Amino acid sequence: MGSSRFPKRYLIVVLTFICTSVCYIERVGFSIAYTAAADAAGVNQSSKGVILSTFYYGYACSQVPGGWAAQKIGGRRVLLLSFLLWSLTCAFVPLDPNRTMVLIIARLLVGVAQGFIFPSIHTVLAQWVPPHERSRSVSFTTSGMYLGAAMGMLVLPSLVKYRGPQSVFLAEAALGAMWSLLWFSYAADPPRSEHPKATASGFGESLLPLKGSSKMKVENGVHSTRTPTIPWKRIVTSLPVWAIVVNNFTFHYALYVLMNWLPTYFELGLQISLQEMGSSKMMPYLNMFIFSNIGGVIADHFVTRKILSITKTRKLLNTVGFIVASLALMALPYFRTSGGALFCSSVALGFLALGRAGFAVNHMDIAPRYAGIIMGVSNTAGTLAGIVGVDLTGRLLEAAKDAQLDLTSPESWTSVFSIPGLLCILSSFVFLVLSTGERIFD
Repeated sequence: MGSSRFPKRYLIVVLTFICTSVCYIERVGFSIAYTAAADAAGVNQSSKGVILSTFYYGYACSQVPGGWAAQKIGGRRVLLLSFLLWSLTCAFVPLDPNRTMVLIIARLLVGVAQGFIFPSIHTVLAQWVPPHERSRSVSFTTSGMYLGAAMGMLVLPSLVKYRGPQSVFLAEAALGAMWSLLWFSYAADPPRSEHPKATASGFGESLLPLKGSSKMKVENGVHSTRTPTIPWKRIVTSLPVWAIVVNNFTFHYALYVLMNWLPTYFELGLQISLQEMGSSKMMPYLNMFIFSNIGGVIADHFVTRKILSITKTRKLLNTVGFIVASLALMALPYFRTSGGALFCSSVALGFLALGRAGFAVNHMDIAPRYAGIIMGVSNTAGTLAGIVGVDLTGRLLEAAKDAQLDLTSPESWTSVFSIPGLLCILSSFVFLVLSTGERIFD
């Protein structure tokens, strides 16, 4: 199950890191490829917003079912099946902006499939990762999203230019197939012996509760567990859960608006071609990768050295991350050069990623046995943010054009970036008041 130098759980964390990287290459890739194809076909901004947001409808529908499925049949299996489904969809769907219904169905399928991924990852990590490695492991895994987005921004515009938008779909399908093969070959369910220090926190045994709602018996040396009832009422009425939900919504509102509309902002708002920007266009997402891991290391350092309690650590990093991001977001439309826009978007996304060491890891703090379920609930809110934010941005830009505003003017983009900026301030306050680092679900 792994050597003493490189324990099996580290391999699992590396594989989940690659998993999130590939997922976000797909998401950024669709935005880049579809934007190029739609602009060439003369599709208006409102219609682009509808197609770009369709993914999130499917994604929202499968978050809670994804957490439930991972809890019942295992995150390892669910992760593999979901990856295969979206990879096959990318492989066989034509990218034609005039075939709107085909694209809508395809994006819904990809959204549903990817909706199972993050609840499954949290379920797997809750099984494998002991508490003292939690922050940096989750931060490293989720930082794969940002490295994937950075690599997508770096490579895929050139792929579109020289091979056409459809080539992006084929490249993504190939990456998905390769990761699926790696996961099938090397992933495994954890033995209890992997986590001798974590038993008290519910790690390494089973994600299913063993107290109160379930019983474990030992008969002839064999453990048998009765499946418990998930405490839905307690989850839905828990204020610390709502603190996570609100911050997840805001984080993904800002992330998805930038991920889906930043290419349009550069192309139409600043009239700068992505192909001409070279490697600089990957900086916002590379910054997220760096700051996400910095946040994880800082959080684990504060907790293990007892500099701050888990609660204070989560609140500190969440507040610093979201407040700095809010300032950068609101300043973004007033920087009229590519360097200024890249700086603001890099600061905004970097500090949002730092904030994930607050709210995102908090799933495992308050409910390690239900990490996948609560991740599904909070990620549903994050997905709704994608639906609202991406579609609303298209409508705001179309309304600006109707008001005779040029999309090259800052006024056309002010509301686009000030909305997530104000949400960051509100969400940081909610997390300060309602969150806790203590375990509240047995």
